[in-house]
Amino acid sequence: MPNRLSRFALLLLLAATAAGAATPADQIYRHGRIFTADSDNRVVEAIAIRKGRLVYVGDDAGVAAFVGARTKVHDLAGGFAMPGLVDGHMHPMEGGVRSIGCNLTYDPLTVAQFQARLQKCLDADSAHEPDGWLEATNWFQQALQPSGTVAHKSMLDALKTRRPIIVRDAFGHTVLANSRALAAAHISRASEDPPGGRINRDAAGEPNGLLEDSAHAVFGTLIPPLTPREYEAAARAALAEMAAQGLTTVLDADTPEHAMRAFQAVHKAGGLTLRMHFAAEMAIADMQNPAAAIKRVLDLRAKYDGGPIGVKPGLTLRNAKFYIDGVISGPAFTGAMLEPYLVNAGTADAPRWVPGTSRGPEPYYAVGPLADLMTRLGRAGIDPHLHVDGDRAVRTGLDAVAILRANLPGQDVRVAFAHNEIVHPDDFGRFRSLGVYPVLSMQWEKPAPDTVDQTRDYFGPARFAILEPGGFLAKAGAPIAYGSDWPVDALNEWFALKVGITRENDPSAGPAYAGRLGDDPGLTPLQALRAITIMAARQLHCDEAVGSLEVGKLADMAVLDRDPLTIDPHEIAHVKVLATVVGGKTVYRAH
Repeated sequence: MPNRLSRFALLLLLAATAAGAATPADQIYRHGRIFTADSDNRVVEAIAIRKGRLVYVGDDAGVAAFVGARTKVHDLAGGFAMPGLVDGHMHPMEGGVRSIGCNLTYDPLTVAQFQARLQKCLDADSAHEPDGWLEATNWFQQALQPSGTVAHKSMLDALKTRRPIIVRDAFGHTVLANSRALAAAHISRASEDPPGGRINRDAAGEPNGLLEDSAHAVFGTLIPPLTPREYEAAARAALAEMAAQGLTTVLDADTPEHAMRAFQAVHKAGGLTLRMHFAAEMAIADMQNPAAAIKRVLDLRAKYDGGPIGVKPGLTLRNAKFYIDGVISGPAFTGAMLEPYLVNAGTADAPRWVPGTSRGPEPYYAVGPLADLMTRLGRAGIDPHLHVDGDRAVRTGLDAVAILRANLPGQDVRVAFAHNEIVHPDDFGRFRSLGVYPVLSMQWEKPAPDTVDQTRDYFGPARFAILEPGGFLAKAGAPIAYGSDWPVDALNEWFALKVGITRENDPSAGPAYAGRLGDDPGLTPLQALRAITIMAARQLHCDEAVGSLEVGKLADMAVLDRDPLTIDPHEIAHVKVLATVVGGKTVYRAH
């Protein structure tokens, strides 16, 4: 019997070889270690590409049949390749815009340094005195030095300018405004907190300049927008940065229409270098008129969705983004929590941390209306994508998904929860049972100012031990996907994967942030690579086309300078992308 089977297998191989030889490939990659991310996590030696799709995935001997007179042969010379990276949650237009403006580059700053950096931006742009707005970005609010320093409008009022100024924190949830900006926005002592937002105040009840979530939305109507040409330039800058990371598919999680227009213009001009998925934002007010909200999303889909995914990179709109809460770290504390944040009832020298009165805001959506909106979206073929930071926000979302599943039994609605920074252990298993994809920003899973200085004491030991529960969720069977949330952090996918595995910061962060974060075991290198390939593709409902290297799928690939599956996991942070391939076309090559 073994001989008969071997002979049969040989005949099949010969038949396949003959068929392959009749139609040579356009390109082959061989003599490498190629991680496929297929169901068996195979590592093969060679692939063949014809008309932008994979026609062979296997060993060097088998790929020889696909070599013809015009086949371009790439010799990997023992090097490593893998599916193109899929980032399931980012904000690329914002990343491109921030790269060309007043950028604080996520640096830890003293108040004096913070002011000096802003003054430098003002001095370089003096033509906009006295009335032009200054908008600064990528401010690492939690790392304002010394630790515990709370920003105040007076820091901006002291600058040598008359201009209105806002400074956006890197997380995208907090703005610091100077007095003139507050006045322009009509934010005063008499102003009430808007739904889903907070105006922070000093001891006298006056706005202190810090505005959370929807409280700073007003500036979007006051600051003149960029021109279409400027937005297109920002889109091209973002595309270049993403290609250098090995990215071939991304979700713009909360895409304003000006960003959709800009990427569509770049696409029509032939400049799109990856597969871009858009997510339309759902507003809190949509609970009042869900039918109109669904129509708005479907109208956007009709304008910007390019149809089925093909060889050439294109645009889709098949997701809708909800914000269920803000951020768990201080000084905002706008993450919705099941139990109160702790407060210091002692002194700085002799602290005594006890439960306070705040659990953060109420979740921005109630369970019932949220479930109704998600059900309507799912029925229309739109996958819900939820921002959830605190454990109460997570539970609210899971409870709503349970209703969605009951409303649409058997329908393939792929629900994603982004961030999941704190999840109650009782809810770990619900991600698997409800089919919810936790989309993790793995670079946060390390000791840092936001996870230590502005979280640890306010959470207490038990909650701090399970902060950023990537490994715990994976152990519970959750379908882990990856999303960088760029530009909340600098775009460095390989550092993020290293953190997701080791739970450690870079040594340059210093002794205060050394060691592992919490008790979470972290992911394995294989789990991390699957999260940023096939699992993120499944989350985005495009795994039939991308996310793994399998015959029939699109030839999206990243060629690396080392093998993340075999090196010391700490070295994954130093991976360099040598080439990025989309639909068989090289869109990036390292110099």
